[in-house]
Amino acid sequence: MTTTPKRVRVHHLREAKERGEKLTMLTAYDAPTARIFDEAGIDLLLVGDSIGNTMLGHESTIPVTVDELIPPARAVARSVSRALVVVDLPFGSYEAGPEQALATAVRLFKETGAHAVKLEGGRRVAAQVRALTDAGIPVFGHLGFTPQSENALGGKRVQGRGEDAAEVLSEDALALQDAGAVAIVLEMVPAPVAARLTEILRVPTIGIGAGVECDGQVLVWLDMAGMGDWSPRFAKQYAQIGQALGDAARAYAADVRGAAFPDDAHSFLS
Repeated sequence: MTTTPKRVRVHHLREAKERGEKLTMLTAYDAPTARIFDEAGIDLLLVGDSIGNTMLGHESTIPVTVDELIPPARAVARSVSRALVVVDLPFGSYEAGPEQALATAVRLFKETGAHAVKLEGGRRVAAQVRALTDAGIPVFGHLGFTPQSENALGGKRVQGRGEDAAEVLSEDALALQDAGAVAIVLEMVPAPVAARLTEILRVPTIGIGAGVECDGQVLVWLDMAGMGDWSPRFAKQYAQIGQALGDAARAYAADVRGAAFPDDAHSFLS
C-alpha cells in the first residue's frame, strides 16, 4: 500500500526506497506550473539551472547565476503544499570549496524557502556536501552526465560505460552518500550501471536517461510535455503542449484580425 505524506520530507525519500515505491520529480520554474505539478502529486520539484537553456535563452546551464535562480525558486516554493522543492547550485557558486558552497546554499534557503539543494560532482564535492549537511541543508547529488561540466566531458555523452568508468561512478556515489547526500540524480548512465548503483546505495537514485531500475525519475517538464520540436532520446513526451499553445495563439490572432474578438460576451455593454 502506498503511503502518501501530507508534505514530502527528506526522510520520506529513503522510506520510499525501502518500500520499493518510485519517486516522481519534474523541473518547475514558475508558480502556475509548480501548482499544477504539486496538485498532480509529483513528489519532488527541481528548480534547475536547466532554466538557462529552457527559459532564459542560453545555450547551456553554465551562464545561470544565483540571482537568476532565486525568483523562480521562491515562486515554486511558495506555490506548493506537498512537493519537496530542490534548487540547483549553479556553476561557479560552490566549486571553490565548502565555505563558498555553504554561503550559496544558505542564501538560497533564506531567500527562496526551498527544502534542499543539488550540486554536481562526486568525490571532488564531498567536502561541500558534508558542510551543507552539517549545517542542516539537505543535499541532492548529481552524477553521470553533469551539464555544468559539459565542456570537460566533450559534450552531451553517456557516462559510466566500461568497467573502469562504472567503478569511478560507484566510488563517487558512495562518497556522496557518506558525506550526507539524501538522494543522487543519475543522468545519462547505462541502465545496468544505474541499477547496480541503486542496489548498493542506501539513499534513493533519481534517474534521467538511466533506466527503470532507479528509485525515481526526473524530467525537464518542457521535454515531458512536448513544448518544443526536439527532446532528448530519454524523454517521453506525454502531451504536445507546445503545439496546443501555438494553435491557441493562432486562433486568437485570427479572431482579433477578423474582429471576432472581443464579442459581446467578452465586453462590458453598459
